[in-house]
Amino acid sequence: MATRTFDKAPSTAPMMLKAVLPALPVIGGLPGIKHAKGSVPDIVLERKGVVTDVKHLEAYNEVCGFPLGDQLPATYPHMAAFGLHMALMTDTAFPFAPMGLVHLRNTIRQHRPLGVAEAFDVSVRAADLRPHPKGSLVDLVTEVSVAGELVWDEVTTLFSRHKGGSAETSKPSLGGVEAPSGVVHWKLAGDLGRRYGSVSGDRNPIHLYPLTAKAFGFPTNIAHGMWTLARSLSALQNRLPDAFAVDVEFRKPILLPGTVVFGSELEGADIVFGVKGAKKPVTHLVGRVTTKP
Repeated sequence: MATRTFDKAPSTAPMMLKAVLPALPVIGGLPGIKHAKGSVPDIVLERKGVVTDVKHLEAYNEVCGFPLGDQLPATYPHMAAFGLHMALMTDTAFPFAPMGLVHLRNTIRQHRPLGVAEAFDVSVRAADLRPHPKGSLVDLVTEVSVAGELVWDEVTTLFSRHKGGSAETSKPSLGGVEAPSGVVHWKLAGDLGRRYGSVSGDRNPIHLYPLTAKAFGFPTNIAHGMWTLARSLSALQNRLPDAFAVDVEFRKPILLPGTVVFGSELEGADIVFGVKGAKKPVTHLVGRVTTKP
C-alpha cells in the first residue's frame, strides 16, 4: 500500500469546492469528477508530528461543550484527520463522489487519553467496501499514534445510495438499539453549522445556510453529525474512563434551528445514549459507550 505524507493539514476549502460544484443542480451539466468503481484506493494518507493548536482546541471545546483541561476530548483527533479524509474522498481512486455520501455510523476507540502537549502521528485509509440494502458502505479508518503507540483510532462509515444493493454482510453494532428518553434539552441556533464548520473545516453547504442546504434537497441547514457526537460525549465527560470505545449511528438529521433532548442510561458497565427531537420523538443519534473495549 502506497503512502502519501502531508507536511501540514490539507486545505479543506478547495477540496470542498471540488466536491460540491459537480453536485449542484444548477450546473449539473458541467463534467464532474469521475471516481473509480468497485474498490478502495490502495493508499494511506498521513501526517507526522501533529501539534495541537491550543486556541483552536479552546474554540472546539466552546462549540462542543467540553471543559478545558490537559487532555484532548475523545472526538478532537478527528479534527486532525478531517483534511486527510477530504483528500482521500476527492481522490479519483475513491469509489464514490463525496457529495453523494451520508455519514451513517462512527466508532472511536480511545486506548488512553491524549495529552494536549503531546505530538502525534495520524494516518487515514479506506477499507471494507461492502453492500447495503439500499447501496454500498465504505469505511475511513483513522489511526493516531504517539512514538509508535496506537492511542486512538476511528472508523467512519459512509453510505452511498444506489440501485443494486444487497443485505449487509454483518449486523450493525447498534441495530435494534433505541435512544433512551431524557430531560436535558439543547436549544440549537441556526448558525451552529457555521460555527462548527469554522472550527472543523467541514463547510459542507448542507450545514451552513438554509439556502445552500435546499440546493441539496434539505428543507434547511442541518447540524454536523460529529458535532452531535461530540456534544453527547461532553455531556458524559465525567462518567468516561481513560480507555473506552464509543459507537454511534446517525439516524435522522437535526434541522437548524431547533431543540433536541439528550438522554442516557446504564446497560451493565456500558452507557447507552441518544439524541431525540423535542417536539417529535424522532431519533437523531443513538450510541453506546463501552467502558471495557
